[in-house]
Amino acid sequence: MGTENLTLLCLSYIHQTITYCMSSSSNNPTSTSGNTTTDAITEQVTTWLEEVVIGLNLCPFAAKPQRNKQIKTFISQANKEEALLEDILLQLHELDNTDPESLETTLVVVPNMLEDFWDYNLFIDWVESLIKQKNWEGVYQVATFHPNYCFGGTEPEDAENLTNRSPYPIFHLIREESMERVLKHYPNPESIPDTNIARVSALSEQERKKLFPYLFS
Repeated sequence: MGTENLTLLCLSYIHQTITYCMSSSSNNPTSTSGNTTTDAITEQVTTWLEEVVIGLNLCPFAAKPQRNKQIKTFISQANKEEALLEDILLQLHELDNTDPESLETTLVVVPNMLEDFWDYNLFIDWVESLIKQKNWEGVYQVATFHPNYCFGGTEPEDAENLTNRSPYPIFHLIREESMERVLKHYPNPESIPDTNIARVSALSEQERKKLFPYLFS
């Protein structure tokens, strides 16, 4: 397996082509910002990162940068596509101008828009086009998370979608070189998506409610 494909494995980011679930997203829980403060949103995302992503070991490589405080959580205040794209561009520039030892990766959290997974899915194309336009292909990639995340070929209630369900829409900006480097030393990286699916599928109803409270509110 080439390093380009290896970078897509962690957290089963793109283990299937992302398509919109056949049922309406209005039937699925979603998160809204309401009067939630930036600090509260950051706390929710940090809890998800530590209890789900790291706690369930969905990404075997997330614990170290989190422990070393190399993961930035940026809460976008955008409520228009153009403003959100500008926020993402600024965060990519910051990654580009910062040593990975200080800033490894960035989570762009979007509490005020893209609540519908269909809209979120369409916006992914904007982000990928931005990366291509700035000649950052092979340098950065975006991993995607959403409260109503649904992989192609699955139903909304399928457990495997939990691997990418987050409290808010999130765009994870990743340094490809860093991901390639760690995956080269990880045994059987191809097994990560299937292992993650098995892990979340084994969760009891009580465990799911504890780890994903935003899906049951």
